[in-house]
Amino acid sequence: MSEPNPIKSAVDKVVDAVTEHGHPPKAEIPGVPNSEPPSLDQPTEPREPLPPKPDQTGPDTFSPTGQPTGADQAAMAQGGAFLTSAQGVRLRDTDHSLKAGPRGPVLLQDFHLREKIMHFDHERIPERVVHARGAAAHGVFRSYGTAANITRAAFLAEGVETPVFVRFSTVLGSRGSADTVRDTRGFATKFYTSEGVYDLVGNNIPVFFIQDGIKFPDVIHAGKPHPDREIPQAQSAHDTFWDFVSLHTEATHHTLWNMSDRGIPRSYRMMEGFGVHTFRLVNAEGATTLVKFHWKPKLGVHSLTWEEAQMISGVDPDYHRRDLADAIEAGAYPQWELGVQVFPDTPDQMFEGIDLLDPTKIVPEELAPVQPIGLMELNRNPSNYFAETEQVAFHAGHLVPGIDVTDDPLLAARLFSYLDTQLTRLGGPNFPQIPINRPHAPVNDMLRDGFHQDAVHRGVAPYKPNSLDGGCPFHAGAGEGAYVEVPAEVAGRKVREAPASYADHFSQARLFWLSMSPVEREHIIDAYTFELGKCYEQAVKERQLRVLANIDPVLCREVAQGLGLPAPEPSEPLAEPMPSRALSQVGREWPGDGRIIGIVADDSCDLASVGAVRQAVLAAGMVPLIIAPKGGMLGTLPVQRTFLTARSVEFDALLLAGAPMPGKDAYGARDAKAGNRLADEVVDPRVVLMVMEVYRHAKAIGGWGTAVRALAQAGVPEQAPGVVVGDDGEGVLRGVMGLMSLHRAWDRFPPAADVA
Repeated sequence: MSEPNPIKSAVDKVVDAVTEHGHPPKAEIPGVPNSEPPSLDQPTEPREPLPPKPDQTGPDTFSPTGQPTGADQAAMAQGGAFLTSAQGVRLRDTDHSLKAGPRGPVLLQDFHLREKIMHFDHERIPERVVHARGAAAHGVFRSYGTAANITRAAFLAEGVETPVFVRFSTVLGSRGSADTVRDTRGFATKFYTSEGVYDLVGNNIPVFFIQDGIKFPDVIHAGKPHPDREIPQAQSAHDTFWDFVSLHTEATHHTLWNMSDRGIPRSYRMMEGFGVHTFRLVNAEGATTLVKFHWKPKLGVHSLTWEEAQMISGVDPDYHRRDLADAIEAGAYPQWELGVQVFPDTPDQMFEGIDLLDPTKIVPEELAPVQPIGLMELNRNPSNYFAETEQVAFHAGHLVPGIDVTDDPLLAARLFSYLDTQLTRLGGPNFPQIPINRPHAPVNDMLRDGFHQDAVHRGVAPYKPNSLDGGCPFHAGAGEGAYVEVPAEVAGRKVREAPASYADHFSQARLFWLSMSPVEREHIIDAYTFELGKCYEQAVKERQLRVLANIDPVLCREVAQGLGLPAPEPSEPLAEPMPSRALSQVGREWPGDGRIIGIVADDSCDLASVGAVRQAVLAAGMVPLIIAPKGGMLGTLPVQRTFLTARSVEFDALLLAGAPMPGKDAYGARDAKAGNRLADEVVDPRVVLMVMEVYRHAKAIGGWGTAVRALAQAGVPEQAPGVVVGDDGEGVLRGVMGLMSLHRAWDRFPPAADVA
């Protein structure tokens, strides 16, 4: 039995209720390809397909019209021990075309060749224009019932459990781009409620670049690769992006969030989510309330350093999707609390002087606290990426009774765009019938035919009114669960204008800057300097410095110095908002569930101590990876990484069980990380490099035995912040775990005095 996680805080009874729901056994070290290990020789004895791994599942089995089928999910997968055609005909050979003799021409009658190539030629569908790069998981949402007084939505009643499917994504990159680029992240949740599908389609940043949806093509065209060369991929560090945002200053607030650590999250599991817009909730009595939705991760909000993100893009471009899948397979199920900021539904839709319809503005949590209304846990990986993660279709207009939209002009465009895009991507209007999109409530929509119609409709009268089908389907009243739009007053002249409140583009950007800790400010300065330094046009850099001058003089001056340009003066008075502690990622303690700890060891180490530390890491709900000079076994311990294959960016902390001598492959011609090894080096240079990288990325380091030699060779002081040296491995691990609860040892590198 696993011991309790020594740094994991207790959770309330609702959290316990969610985590008790029949989870599969966790994998000790996640990531194996299949549910059974392969044989050395090619299998020849026919057998049924292997079952999925315990952490994997497909969509729940509902019919195309939302009726529960009761079928095992395995019935949705292919079966049978023998290869067949798509029509179920068994095939004796799939390696050779049908020919007129061994060297003769291929015959047109080869139906298997034609079918196989035809299907292959059409395997791909158009990727999403934005949010193409994504990862997803199944889970469950359990409502606390605390929102029942402000919404009649059934899934938000007390104790109601709702299946969910969540997709995380980057915005700008193609499907083949890297996970750790600096970008906004999508956070889209599909709730399969008893009243129909509800989609909360948000981002990890609470504001957006634009205030009106008609500008969406512009901001995306500016952020995408330049159309002449199709570069750079998945990046904002180029002229067209900065040309746009420096001219279109309503993008300033979102851009600043992107240049902060929020633009490079450590993990999808450690990322906030926001609904961005203000929504209108309706309770059972018809009273309305305005709200903003927030997802708060139980593991805290953490990020990568910029150097780490760049390194990971080359070392493991699938870093975020691997992290999510591995954590679920290892039993470290990520959790988020759903909360709402609540505002009165006043005629002007303002709150404390903040326009609630402006998607470039936040309401600080000090003014409107986030009130928890439920807990979501992701506990099952998809069994097929294409069928689930790629074909899932979200839409901001998938609403349920009790949740309505507001007049946010960005939201209005989304209500059209999300639906429209599926016609091209998923081949027609019947995309809700794809298994991952099917509602878990009965469907009787009178919609018929079209591409990919999977339902077999009955009746002769798909119209209303009718008598030939007995009048069915009938209209529902509000008391029968019908969706009823809020009868809001609508009046005004037809104009292409924005309200005066939308003209403030800098005060909330300054609020964000003033809310950052000194180390976060340093990272923002570095991000702007890097991104603008990648631009070719001097005018673009100078124009953006004018924007920064209206945020903060220190930010502007430091970026200007890095670019070798003069710092301009602000063009308008600087706002003096009260900082919001909720915007900073630094200063609190968090659980370490699912974190990865590298343990460096070789045959000269005390392997019993290494084994005890490994077990303690597992018992704490984290993943230990042993790093040794070569693969295979280290005594009785399995080796997961070697000095050749390991890189520091994979680990949240590094433990040194000793100071391994240089391995036989520690020379530059074999492994460039080894460099030109000096004759007097007593520690493998790749271990030294790992220690140096972990140290400068402000991660925790622990060592025992002869580890001090490795620290010394890496130039790491034993007394440095975030470094734990001791006589026994388990004592060192306890110290390191305490440091990991803070995420990083940021005090290792003090910021400049004028930035603090």
